[in-house]
Amino acid sequence: MDDRPRDTPSGGPLDTRTTPGAAFPSHGRCRTVDSAAVDAEAVNAEAWQAYGTHHLGRATVLAEVERIDWGIGTDAAPGAEVLGELAGRRVLDLGCGPARHAAHLVRAHGALVDAVDASASQIDRARARYGELPGLRLVLGDAVEHLRTAEPYDVIYSIHAVPYIDPHRLLPALAGALRPGGRLCFTVLHTNSAGTGPSTAVAARPETLRPAGGGDLTVRMWVLTPQAWEDLLVAHGLQVERVDVFDVPGADNHASYLLFQVRRPARRTSRPRTDKPPVAHAALGVGAILHGPDGLLLGRHRHGTWELPGGTVEPGESLEETVVRELAEETGLHARTADVRLLGTLLDHAGGVPRVTVGAVVSNWRGEPADQPGERVGDWRWWALDALPDGLFVCSAQILTAWRPGLPVDHTPAHTAYADPGGPVVR
Repeated sequence: MDDRPRDTPSGGPLDTRTTPGAAFPSHGRCRTVDSAAVDAEAVNAEAWQAYGTHHLGRATVLAEVERIDWGIGTDAAPGAEVLGELAGRRVLDLGCGPARHAAHLVRAHGALVDAVDASASQIDRARARYGELPGLRLVLGDAVEHLRTAEPYDVIYSIHAVPYIDPHRLLPALAGALRPGGRLCFTVLHTNSAGTGPSTAVAARPETLRPAGGGDLTVRMWVLTPQAWEDLLVAHGLQVERVDVFDVPGADNHASYLLFQVRRPARRTSRPRTDKPPVAHAALGVGAILHGPDGLLLGRHRHGTWELPGGTVEPGESLEETVVRELAEETGLHARTADVRLLGTLLDHAGGVPRVTVGAVVSNWRGEPADQPGERVGDWRWWALDALPDGLFVCSAQILTAWRPGLPVDHTPAHTAYADPGGPVVR
């Protein structure tokens, strides 16, 4: 997609205008791909296939790029330096179009670049020009599916392609495809050429693109405020290091773009428990690990920490019964005590009071996690183990590293006594 900003007769970015009278659906905090998002992506795929076919028919020849200008057309934008060291690194160009920038990184920086695009006509353009370039691999396919199956990348970048894919579908895959410590840099539309600004609602809106040679393309783009983008990135375990706004040159064009510089943290942080002393029976608590094909279940406490399901043991309960009860009360999921295996006990101190937490692994459960009335923890999500969020509750962090010692999670130490003398039970 990297040739789009230079296909207008004026040489500036594509004219992107909101379609008059179009409705802007609000998706709120939806965490699954809904039908509107699927329809938006299908519209975009069709539009960019037509776009590539248009340029194949015109035999459009674009000049080689001498630097990455992030599709903004101004020298004020940085170049490839924001990507860090590239020589010998695995790099992904997401939405590569005819792959000019990917080829530049291979030739000028010695990067090993995979360039992926969902448009067969765009990949045909790229193969005709760069198909024999060593170090460049051109991939036709859905970006998210590629991210889910590819070996992790040191660097991922995208020039104007991110806003064409539902962020609830794209960002988890992006986070999972980056190596710990890896960099992600991308540009998105901020204000279109008519001056229509971004939205706080995570919803696709219509935009009209006018490529050189005539004809309009109607696409649907996620045009979000910088804070909305940052909230989404952070929610998927990524750390935003810098966001810049760049205006497009030209007095009659109001378009501007955001350039995000993002990193996947090498390690996860945890936050301490309160120093307030517990009530008499509440120094003993449980934390339940539910790990399955969708990932690890964590919920957000109203104080902001991410936590395993769990809580304090009530009088007369066994530890397994506490796990089953807390799981139902907090998430609506149902399990049997026979499916609860105790991992072990963790002992530490807070506020001068010894605290004992028992970790447990739940092997089977029924239902789907959902927020429950009156509970302090909600927003239940499944997280990949290699993309856990920052701000884990320290007890949950301790349980997770007792379960899988190799997890890159930082926390205060605890004395651990495993229920199995042989060590952690990995499920």
